[in-house]
Amino acid sequence: MQMQVVTLFPEMVNTVAEFGVVGRAVERGIVSLGFCDPRDFTDDVHRTVDDRPYGGGPGMVMKFEPTAAALKSARALAPAGSPVVCMTPQGRVFDQSTANRFAALPGLILLSGRYEGIDERLIESEVDEELSLGDFVLSGGEIAVMAVIDAVTRLLPGVLGDDSSAAQDSFMDGLLDHPHYTRPEEIEGQRVPEVLLSGDHSRIAAWRLKQALGRTFERRPDLVAKLELSDEQQKLLDEYLNDNELNEPSV
Repeated sequence: MQMQVVTLFPEMVNTVAEFGVVGRAVERGIVSLGFCDPRDFTDDVHRTVDDRPYGGGPGMVMKFEPTAAALKSARALAPAGSPVVCMTPQGRVFDQSTANRFAALPGLILLSGRYEGIDERLIESEVDEELSLGDFVLSGGEIAVMAVIDAVTRLLPGVLGDDSSAAQDSFMDGLLDHPHYTRPEEIEGQRVPEVLLSGDHSRIAAWRLKQALGRTFERRPDLVAKLELSDEQQKLLDEYLNDNELNEPSV
């Protein structure tokens, strides 16, 4: 998969390819990252990419011309069918289903804003989708772009050591993940749940599902409200609530 990133700070975004899962994917040739810096498409000695906003107010706005030229270059380098995705606080919240959708594409063009934002005319004419990480403010879109790269890359075949790992991640089935444990069996009086030591895979699977349902219900009831639970899932959730003496919260 090819990802082209339009950013004023390519060195910053490229660090995501130096470590961990993304780094290994780049080394194996499963994913490639390219960068287009709007500064490279300016024609003045100061390489100006921003200007004052019409209507006044604080801050600066990324100019249309150099950003559009950088996007044009990125489009030429990316595979056909690669959408332009702009990371912006005004976008829809990026989620696992979007990561799954992106992972099935031949490529992505990720646009990272800075300053007070990007000239709206570029967003309207060149961007296919606007995404946000959530309701908070970052200094620029680079960290958000890195998050998208990581989330999408781990879904690509051959990236993880065990392809089933991605399928069991949080949010893949609309639920948070179950608790995880490793050696030793006891730490300061806290023991690993006995069921995980039983070797009974069906019991372990049921326990993990119950914990995932219960955790999600406690911490993100909005996610549970979106699901149509099977009879078995509802039974496990009821057991979790009874075990922990919990009542159903209003969602």
